[in-house]
Amino acid sequence: MARGHQKIQSQQKNAKKQAELKKSKGHDQKTAAKAALVFTCGVCRSQMPDPKTFKQHFESKHPKNPLPPELEGVEA
Repeated sequence: MARGHQKIQSQQKNAKKQAELKKSKGHDQKTAAKAALVFTCGVCRSQMPDPKTFKQHFESKHPKNPLPPELEGVEA
């Protein structure tokens, strides 16, 4: 029954390896922050997380440019 014991040991070793790999890969703050920046200013290419911030940015940094159509209904 040596193979049965080896199989169990191999499964435990693989589970531990997969857990370490997931732990080291899964919690990256930079990647999460970058994924949250979904709105991009068409003028200066800076990125914002939400439409409210995007509208505030656009009104303060680019007052002479017309407001983009996606920001028309957003309240700042």
